[in-house]
Order: sequence, then structure tokens, then C-alpha cells
Amino acid sequence: MSSADENNRILAETTAWNHGQAPDIVWQIAGAAHPALFTETPVETLRSQMDINYWGAAYLAHATMKAWTQPSSSKQQGPNSPRQFIMTSSVAALAGFAGYAPYSPAKAAMRSLADTLRSEVLLYNGWRRSKDANLRAKAPERDISIHLVMPGTISSPGLQTENLTKHAVTKELEKGDIVQTEEQVAAGAVRGLEKGGFIVTTQILASVLRWGMLGGSTRNNWFVDTVMSWVVAIVWLFVGPDMDAKVFNYGKKHGAKNVVEDAK
Repeated sequence: MSSADENNRILAETTAWNHGQAPDIVWQIAGAAHPALFTETPVETLRSQMDINYWGAAYLAHATMKAWTQPSSSKQQGPNSPRQFIMTSSVAALAGFAGYAPYSPAKAAMRSLADTLRSEVLLYNGWRRSKDANLRAKAPERDISIHLVMPGTISSPGLQTENLTKHAVTKELEKGDIVQTEEQVAAGAVRGLEKGGFIVTTQILASVLRWGMLGGSTRNNWFVDTVMSWVVAIVWLFVGPDMDAKVFNYGKKHGAKNVVEDAK
């Protein structure tokens, strides 16, 4: 999925299978984490993490958006339901935790891409509503909406692979983390998408991180998200120093050594 040509091929084959019609929903899911200390990670791994996690999503988004923004093949506007492009990021994009430097930046870049595309598709959605009939005739057939799913820890073979390289201090920071099954994450993501959410989380700790890092991202619910962002800002006054202290104290006791038994 880290090849632009492969993403173009997949979309073209899907369109052909769908009788020449581009799919109405494209959900990007492919990704992989290689948690480790930054200085202990080969630069080739840093690049590959960006390739599969960010570029794979960007290539698929680019191919999909080009297909969806073509002028309508019919004289009538398409149905009111928008086409939906969904990217799958991670809560690791919402806060910086020791041991995720190879992975988190790529997922954070996905969030920035989603923010930008959400704004950009408004250009095409507005075009479809032009009062100029000739201009409107050249507009895309359907509205487009952008969504970003940000799950937390998932009990999957991928997690087992991550734990092979995960530093003990990272495991220390993850104590008490909510672990969901693949089915629970899928169900939570679909519920959030059905409600029209832009940044969709699947469990409460992920929602807390989302509230604390919304910045300029659009709100799912302007009142709830605004109030909770104030609350979480206060919570971080206590949680942030606690997390920093855990990393500092680990280094004070062990240095950078990966002492796995101390993280159990």
C-alpha cells in the first residue's frame, strides 16, 4: 500500500468491478507500528513507517479524490448522501509518548491531511450548489466527506508484533490502557461514523486525548467538545507531569536500557 501505482490499481479494479462506478465509501486501514526508542531505530525503519502509515493513506486519498472530483457523467446531480473517505490513524497521534517516535509522526501527519482535506472538499461541495447552471453541470456528481478514525490499543497479531520491539518504558506508560478487540474497535468506529463524526474515537481514553488536542479541527459536537476540551486541559496539568516523571525516573534508575522485567 506504500506505492502510488498500487493504490491507483486497487481503486481502478474496484471501479471496474462496480460496473464503472467509483466506490461511494473508501476506508483506508493499512498500517503498522514499530515502537522503539528513536535513537535505536534504523533510519530505514523511520522511512518505512512513514511510507506505510502516511504515504499509503495519502496515495489512496489522492487517487480517490481525483476520481470523485471528476464532472458528473449524468445531467442530474447525484443522490444527497455524500461519498465518504475514511482514514485510520491512532491515538498515538494525539500525544507524544516515549518509544513511539518511529510511528506517531506518520499518524499525526494523517490527522493533518484529514484536517486539510475536510476543508478542501467544501470547495467541491459548494461548486455543486452554484446558481450558475453551466458551472454546476461541470461539478462532481456527489458531495464528499472526510473522516478520521483514531483507535487505541487493539488486541491483535499486530500488537504482539509491536511488543517485540516496544521498550519497557513505553509499556510502563501504557499500564492501565484500555485494550479493545478488533470487533469492538470496528463497532465503535462505525457508530461514530454513523453519527457523522469527523475525528472518531472508539473508547473513553482516546476521546479524552481527542478533546485535549482538537486545536483547529472541526468539532463533532461544538458544545460537548468545547466544554470537555476545557476539562481535559485541567486534567493534563496533572497527567502530563506524571507521565514525564515516569519516563524520567525510569532513566534515573535504568538509563536507556530496556529492562523488560521491570515493566511487568
